[in-house]
Amino acid sequence: MKWFRKWLYTKPGYPIIPEDHPSEDENSELTMDIAHNENIFRDIFQKSDDIVFRRVQICGQNYWLIIYFETLVDEVLIDDYVLKPMVAHSDKQEQVVIEKTDALDDHIISTGLTCVTSKISEIVKQVLKGQAAVLTTGNCDAMLVKVNSKSHRSLEEPSSEPVIRGPRDGFIENLSTNIGLIRSRIKSSRLKMECFTIGELTLTEVVITYIAGIASEGVIEEVRDRISRIRIDGIIDSGYVEEFIEDSPYSPFPLVHSTERPDVVAAELLEGKIAIIVDTSPFVLIVPMTFWTGLQASEDYYIRWPIATFVRWIRFLFISIAILAPPLYVAITTFNQEMIPTNLVLSIASSREPVPLPAVIEAFIMEIIFEALREAGIRLPKQIGQAISIVGALVIGQAAVLAGIISAPVVIIVSITGIAAFTIPRYSFANGIRLLRFPMLFLAGTLGLYGIVVGLIGIVLHITSLRSFGVPYFTPAAPMNWSDLKDVIIRAPIWAKTLRPQSTGSNNPDSEPAGQKPRPGYVGRRKGNSE
Repeated sequence: MKWFRKWLYTKPGYPIIPEDHPSEDENSELTMDIAHNENIFRDIFQKSDDIVFRRVQICGQNYWLIIYFETLVDEVLIDDYVLKPMVAHSDKQEQVVIEKTDALDDHIISTGLTCVTSKISEIVKQVLKGQAAVLTTGNCDAMLVKVNSKSHRSLEEPSSEPVIRGPRDGFIENLSTNIGLIRSRIKSSRLKMECFTIGELTLTEVVITYIAGIASEGVIEEVRDRISRIRIDGIIDSGYVEEFIEDSPYSPFPLVHSTERPDVVAAELLEGKIAIIVDTSPFVLIVPMTFWTGLQASEDYYIRWPIATFVRWIRFLFISIAILAPPLYVAITTFNQEMIPTNLVLSIASSREPVPLPAVIEAFIMEIIFEALREAGIRLPKQIGQAISIVGALVIGQAAVLAGIISAPVVIIVSITGIAAFTIPRYSFANGIRLLRFPMLFLAGTLGLYGIVVGLIGIVLHITSLRSFGVPYFTPAAPMNWSDLKDVIIRAPIWAKTLRPQSTGSNNPDSEPAGQKPRPGYVGRRKGNSE
């Protein structure tokens, strides 16, 4: 289609296809003539009103050229670290002829965040990232000074993953800040950061981080390979990267874990996983991901383990309700009424008597209305979003029952199903569960209980066939690993988790020494024996 597009746009009446501007080849370098160099950059950055070309003369014979975007840099830093030292140096009336840009760095520029290059493409790339380029007379090198603007929102608790007990800080849209939040928790030289630049136009920095000696080298290499193969005009959020690197793009279940919490990333890194940080995005990706990760909340590890275990069992129960409650109601009331006690059958029959629609159509209508109200509550401003979703559900449900369009049991079942979906701590994982309700409803309405069994078999087969960067999605349940189940079915005490998960931490399985179970009074008895 490229040849057709080129032919079409060259026809009379159509504009010429725009070409990439800089006129210079990407491997071309600066010359000794600073005026010629200035013309090159003015040609590259033409029609950019926020570009600044600032000349600074010294002793009336040499001048320096500073190039930067005023919308990307902190001009206070330029004044303090670049311009003021230059002016002070020129006031000394020294007849200086700078022969090397390194000399400029040593004698004048007062910040250590600099580098030297002569490639025009590299200078353009760094200026677009918020650095300032300093060119000098009679020199074919340019100095790049890091004076990026530091304006960004303050650290606050993530709204998508709130906790009662636990750290309150969350990632923001600044890459260096997010890296600092991780390093402040893992203070080790084994924490590695590898940077990639993705996006032909956005030049977005993507950093993969892992702990050397714990993370699998094969998984690390696979992450590098998948990220380096991405070819796209721009990366706006980490969701772009997620879709490029996931194993099964057509699965409703997420195969890449995303989080706004630095403590979650630190905990996953300690288990041998790999985090992917994308500049301008507050969501960090973690691979590989398992099915059970979607049912675990960070707060599980900050409260006492019996309570955390009980809460996990509640989640297991309600995820079953979220998938099976409407289909079971439809299947039993339509095909297998003999399974319901007589009094309950009479109550349901009396409530459905004025309703002209089959049970499956009722359930579909209520599910779609509930999802629409939920989506409206998310998209509306926060001040009115919750009120609209709650009041709308009450008013519509009550009006539908009074009008005889929907029966009361269906409203109750759909409401319980919606509440059950809210108990899933991971938003992307909960979306997959919500989506499964609709095919399960269709199977229940056409085949009854047999359709539900077929649907469950299909879900289990699909989950067990998935892989996330080579790790089975249903591990440690399939394939079975008894030692890892103590962090799935239950939340074992911290002092009992002596081994890392075998699927990700097999390189260094020992996370802590055994025998750290609390023994109250041990110190007192030992001191008494010694006396």
